[in-house]
Amino acid sequence: MYVLADCNNFYASCERVFNPSLIGKPVIVLSNNDGCVIARSNEAKALGIKMGEPAFKIKDTIERHNVAVFSSNYTLYGDMSQRVMNTLASFTPDIEIYSIDEAFLGLHGFRYVDLIEYASQIRKTTMRNTGIPISLGIAPTKTLAKVANHIAKKQPAHNGVYMIATDEQRVEALKNYEIGEVWGIGRQYSKFLMRYGVNTAYDFTKMPAGWVRRHMSVVGLRTQKELLGIPCIDLEHTAPPKKAIATTRSFGEMQTDLGYLKEAVASFAANCAHKLRKQKSVAQIVMVFAHTNYFRDDLPQYSASKTITLPVPTSSSIELAHYAIEALKRIYKPGYSYKKAGVIVSGISTNQHIQTSLFDTIDREKHNRLMAAMDKINDKYGRGTVKIAAQGAGRKWKLRQEKVSPKYTTSWSDIITIKV
Repeated sequence: MYVLADCNNFYASCERVFNPSLIGKPVIVLSNNDGCVIARSNEAKALGIKMGEPAFKIKDTIERHNVAVFSSNYTLYGDMSQRVMNTLASFTPDIEIYSIDEAFLGLHGFRYVDLIEYASQIRKTTMRNTGIPISLGIAPTKTLAKVANHIAKKQPAHNGVYMIATDEQRVEALKNYEIGEVWGIGRQYSKFLMRYGVNTAYDFTKMPAGWVRRHMSVVGLRTQKELLGIPCIDLEHTAPPKKAIATTRSFGEMQTDLGYLKEAVASFAANCAHKLRKQKSVAQIVMVFAHTNYFRDDLPQYSASKTITLPVPTSSSIELAHYAIEALKRIYKPGYSYKKAGVIVSGISTNQHIQTSLFDTIDREKHNRLMAAMDKINDKYGRGTVKIAAQGAGRKWKLRQEKVSPKYTTSWSDIITIKV
């Protein structure tokens, strides 16, 4: 059996852990630059606040219902996620961390264990250790575990735990599960299937396998078999290396100066380089883009991107920042107010087999030693303790986070003080 453990309203729950007065009150968390809603408590959902809604459009609702609003605090959320995953891993070594707030657990050797009771223990222990509420869905396949988790969340009578154990339960669950909600069925496939009268997951299981294979490839056929209770997707204990890495940001203030844009792009490139080194890979293609604010009709609009192929694949922050700035220079036009920029690296391969160049002038061994030393210092003393000069020190382009909560668990200056 597989279990999907999913944190309830994760970002909002993290904020509540350190501010219990928010329990029972509407809470929302905003995206970068305090733009759109990316997390809601159940109370905020009941007010009709939708995911992705721009914050300025719901200003009246926020004030009328005294909604607690937070800027996204990914440092806090990342640390809380690690604590949740550590707790889950104490119940089984067979675990796949699927996202920041979801994990699949394998319970294949638990034949003589009451799985509902065991899952309830997991839920209580996670709540006790971290303060984060979770829901658990149990089923013979990962895709059905997603369906079971949905039922555990939506139907309070199950106390956050639901198991699809019999074929009758499977059929009943799938008949009430919209096709667009099925794990692996994207928006386009959902529209396509609905044109053929496939509105629920159950309808999908009744489609001929050959038809599914012909129109949705082996991936769609695998999803159909999983919904039928036939395991096709095993746990992935280590995340596969990324094929592309992106760092993009909207600026807290629109930028017109090339100097500040260069600092931003250099920082994005350095961030991509750090991620490459973490997964022991290198990239050969750098793409940089920048654009103005599409919502400002009163300002001239411009957007552009530039891709550069590097002579030798690299994960050096110095090299990637150099090429990213070169790309930026080629697309930059003065007279525009830039709202967002980003760096995307691709052409990723392992750092064990690098195709070098006869005319390469870079001392790569020296770069590797320098990057290793920089990563070691930053890991010990905090990100950004040491950085390349091109990243600058002003950070005038940094994100707007007017309502960010303290980093309770990762910063000594923000640690909670208890008065007795």
